[in-house]
Amino acid sequence: MNLRAGRLGKKMSEDAAAFTSSLEFDEYIFEADVECNIAHTTMLGQEGIIDDSTAEKILIALKKLKEEGVDALDMDPSVEDIHMAVENYVTAQVGEEAGFMHTAKSRNDQVATDLRIVLKVKLEQIQSEILEFMEGITQLAEEHKETVMIGYTHLQHAQPTTFAHHLLAYAQSLKRDYERLKDAYKRVNINPLGSAAMTTTSFPINRNTTTDLLGFDSFMENSMDAVCARDFIGETVFALAMMCTSLSKICEEMVLWSTYEFGMIEISDEFSSTSSIMPQKKNPDVAEIARGKTAVLYGELMTILTILKALPYTYNRDLQEITPHLWNGVETARAMLNIVSAMLLTVQINKNRALQLAGANFATATDLADVIVREKNIPFRISHKIVGRMVTQAISQNLKPEDIDAAFMDKICKEVTGNNLALDENLIKKSLDPLENVKMRRVPGGPSPEMVDLALNNLKTYLKQEKEIN
Repeated sequence: MNLRAGRLGKKMSEDAAAFTSSLEFDEYIFEADVECNIAHTTMLGQEGIIDDSTAEKILIALKKLKEEGVDALDMDPSVEDIHMAVENYVTAQVGEEAGFMHTAKSRNDQVATDLRIVLKVKLEQIQSEILEFMEGITQLAEEHKETVMIGYTHLQHAQPTTFAHHLLAYAQSLKRDYERLKDAYKRVNINPLGSAAMTTTSFPINRNTTTDLLGFDSFMENSMDAVCARDFIGETVFALAMMCTSLSKICEEMVLWSTYEFGMIEISDEFSSTSSIMPQKKNPDVAEIARGKTAVLYGELMTILTILKALPYTYNRDLQEITPHLWNGVETARAMLNIVSAMLLTVQINKNRALQLAGANFATATDLADVIVREKNIPFRISHKIVGRMVTQAISQNLKPEDIDAAFMDKICKEVTGNNLALDENLIKKSLDPLENVKMRRVPGGPSPEMVDLALNNLKTYLKQEKEIN
């Protein structure tokens, strides 16, 4: 079918056809386009807008095309896009009556509908995979509720925690990523079909029918907005970019913790490489590549927003240029999610090294300060000063946390306040012990085994509910 034959006298040049064609990326929406045409044609027949016999011929051809797949289409750039390729196929099957398929429909509302149909499926897949990753994290965390490690602020030793507590930080971040995508899905799941080019149609179509047939929650209530709205794409790619940020942070820690200097984990060989010249090397290539691919999502998001920023209502062909960035963002984010999940859930944790780091460098000092406040009724700022002075002198004397005793604390306290501290020896030892330190933190959200159990149970309940909904 030659769309140009009516209005335009000259054939589009090959260069111009290739430049404007969207066929390269239209395979993503092939099945959605067929489904869109099936729903629209079914509605046209039900409403008596086209003859039942005509509708039936078109539907038979469309269902045949669905079975044969996209390879059955003529994908020459001169065809322009998937919509015309599909219409040409149906025309070859049933003749000129195929033209009734496009009654009360434009490529403007058709492509907007196709994009939403495909993106809904992609989002459902990614949401399901996030839940699976979170479930894997909960199972790994169950094994490490008493695996003490050091926590960091400013990438400096801060306070002891557990691997379970740290893993659940990942899970909570992924939970928010899941909920952002779930919320974005609401804006995707609205039907533009029936808006036609921009002002609907004079034919008495039934938008509720196509909405139901295509599985949308509702239809868009302004036809001008419907054909040009791509904010759902920007929102989706933003949510995916945030998810990749979460994944990238996991990768960063996998890279750091697997170094000789940290030595807390070993990444599976499946997700590592070696050097072409240094035979001893085990490089965390997958984590590094995944970390780098986060930038792809940021770039796609900025490109999409830049294309959208100054477009007038309603449809403009610029919108076509958004689609490749959407699909690249979706596929990159999904691949990254699955590879990071597989990598994290197979790491080996060096418990001895983790405990060693947790007990070094006076990371338990905060609890000693807290004990002084509780037992001696000393204001925290003074207690902070006493313990800070203790750490300084202990480091200068090459003392370790286990070397600190009541006499040493008395000496420090007298320097700071003029009085002995007279703190029980057992309280000092207990507050400076990493495992005991962790066990004392029984505030909800904290790392004690009881609080981790509570968090795990809450997360398991959430995952069960979401899986039942999905």
